[in-house]
Amino acid sequence: MFVKYRSYSLLVAALGTATLASSALAADGKISSNQFNPAISLILDARYTDLDQTELELPGFQLGGEAGLPEKGFSTGHNELTISANIDDRFYGSLNTAIIYSNGETEIELEEAYIETLGLGSGLTIKGGQFFSGFGYLNGIHDHAHDFADTPLVYDALFGGHLKDTGVQLRWLAPTDFYLLLGAEVTSGSEYPSGENADNNKGRTLFAKTGGDFGVSSSWQLGASYYQSKFDVREAGGGHHHGGEEAPEADNELLNGEVDVSGIDFVYKWAPNGNGKQRNFKLQAEYLIRNEKADAEFTEDSNSAEAAYDGEQSGYYVQAIYQFMPSWRVGARYDAIEADNKISSFVDNGVDQDEFLEESGLGAEGKPNRSSVMVDYAPSHFSRLRLQYSKLENGHGEKDDQIMLQYTMSLGSHGAHSY
Repeated sequence: MFVKYRSYSLLVAALGTATLASSALAADGKISSNQFNPAISLILDARYTDLDQTELELPGFQLGGEAGLPEKGFSTGHNELTISANIDDRFYGSLNTAIIYSNGETEIELEEAYIETLGLGSGLTIKGGQFFSGFGYLNGIHDHAHDFADTPLVYDALFGGHLKDTGVQLRWLAPTDFYLLLGAEVTSGSEYPSGENADNNKGRTLFAKTGGDFGVSSSWQLGASYYQSKFDVREAGGGHHHGGEEAPEADNELLNGEVDVSGIDFVYKWAPNGNGKQRNFKLQAEYLIRNEKADAEFTEDSNSAEAAYDGEQSGYYVQAIYQFMPSWRVGARYDAIEADNKISSFVDNGVDQDEFLEESGLGAEGKPNRSSVMVDYAPSHFSRLRLQYSKLENGHGEKDDQIMLQYTMSLGSHGAHSY
């Protein structure tokens, strides 16, 4: 849920009451100070974008969350404010908000607000609150730390950008010679790709990660994840209208549904003798598949249609990043998605099946894909300039050349990024 402010007065007041202090960097990359002087981090993100399309349309997918295209021309991006600290010797706390200016209004969105245990022992850690799920590899990494200016299509289509929710997470780091992490989450299940449910406790996630080294110059990590939830209602917007006429009022919902997502991820890193300061290389890939069933209803003015919906959607991305000299990197990414949706028990109340499939977004024609290349310059760990070119094919046969010039700057405390 967004909380909208007409001015930054409340934000400035909140910052004014906090005292910046020297921060301690934890081994896992968390930023912390002490209970009296929390660490504060501010990420500034802005860009110039040249593109033809104004809305992200992916046939076969009812988009939710934050999925979409950046604004054309100059715009502020995904600015982030993080306040964190060790609460005492037992707990760590963190608050992360996204600050976005869109359509003449400033929106403050709560991304993460959680506490986490410290020194619990036996390799166990418990996290509680709202947080990015441990599902997959890219999901838990905040946007400013991504290697490209936008998230892969499969994350936009299946998770609406990120899988996040409110609940409890348990992680166990095994006492083995190789890296082995197991995790489980119980969450409300009220966030996309799930939806509203009466009990607010339907989300379940399991994940496992393992990894190791190839000699002194190479390392790898392999992960597997599973998410499952049930929902009473999932709203999916008002359909996909084309043309210059004003679209009539429309409701688009999935009712009494269930959804599960499975994924695998792999990361390989190389740096000469383990020192990546001069040169390094990273290969990263994920494959996700989502199955969902629900009763689909579409209403437009006095006309409507309903059907039993059984959908299977999948997608992947593969990307490679090479730092060829200090501060300079180049990268390439290819991502693609496809949908196999089945409709049965169709009831026509003024909207025929072809129109229903198009307007509901459940029609599964085409395979959207995108190719991207980028070059970026980072004179330090705190600043980055990026130029990116992408060619997006939305599955309708329409292609869009997209050019983005972006900067991301980090002010204040900034922890190390995860593997």
